[in-house]
Amino acid sequence: MATKTHISSGSCRLALALVTFVLTVVLPPVGRVDAQNGFTVRTLTIHYTAWNGRDRQATVLLPGWYGPNDDPSIPLVIAPHGRGCNGRVNAKYWGNLPARGRFAVVNPDGMGRRMGNYSYGYKGQIDDLARMPELTMRALPWLHIDRNRIYALGSSMGGQETLLLVARHPGLLAGAAAMDSVTDLGKRYGELPSVACSKRCEQRFGQRYGYLLQAAMRREVGGTPATVPAAYAARSAMHFAKQIAFSGVPLQIWWSRNDRIVTNQRGQSGRLFRTLTRLNPEAPIVGFEGAWAHSTEMHAEALLPVAVARFGLVSQSYADSVAHSQHAPMRMPAAMTAASH
Repeated sequence: MATKTHISSGSCRLALALVTFVLTVVLPPVGRVDAQNGFTVRTLTIHYTAWNGRDRQATVLLPGWYGPNDDPSIPLVIAPHGRGCNGRVNAKYWGNLPARGRFAVVNPDGMGRRMGNYSYGYKGQIDDLARMPELTMRALPWLHIDRNRIYALGSSMGGQETLLLVARHPGLLAGAAAMDSVTDLGKRYGELPSVACSKRCEQRFGQRYGYLLQAAMRREVGGTPATVPAAYAARSAMHFAKQIAFSGVPLQIWWSRNDRIVTNQRGQSGRLFRTLTRLNPEAPIVGFEGAWAHSTEMHAEALLPVAVARFGLVSQSYADSVAHSQHAPMRMPAAMTAASH
């Protein structure tokens, strides 16, 4: 048990360390309204029952003005978190975007087959993500969600689960964006020993870190890719490429040449993009390849506004201004489609 806790903490700190140079965000207490550059965001914590009956939490972000006395129908973004983190941490990346765009974001803690923060696209977890609109409105009866404008967006493991949500529940979504994602979990298992580790992580775990991650994955999935290949395929977007290609869901796939966490991204997200556009050249799929550090593009002060602008949730002019400002830690990549790559 101690090993699992250490891995979770280290992974989450590693993800956060990569974005601290962009902006330091302090998470408000439950229900508090914070002002950011004239925009206010309300943060609420709700409880929901996961697929296995476990009580789990989700962090909901709303425009600060939204409440029981001012409750129009608004879009919702389902935002699954990355490996080793939780919904509360994931909510930090959104900054004031929900207030700028007048939309809601639900960041569930999630629940895998055995592990919470390492759900790795388990079917029960994906089905729970599909239930998030109903679960959120049940917990907040005064919240009205526009059922025609439900989106999904996640990075890393959250991107993996976003892609699986498109595959398994395409009728739910008006759009999706998957950033720096694992798309072949079996291949990912073999690459884990080469995952980058922070200096503190290296001091604590040394060369064992990647092998500890492998152990956590074996626990969650039920074995190795050699012993339970079907279980790994069921958690891999590549296995569902045809379903995703013909889902009709407008999809963004983002990946980085410099990713040291999900290594060889051209063989993960890049490979999925090429496969999808080959299977269906008419699919509404766009790819973005850049040179950022893992998951740093998914931040309100980086390229996250560009992704949500493609959903129509913030203005394109605002997204462009953030992407080209001195605060953005990476260049805005050109969009790729089936015809251009």
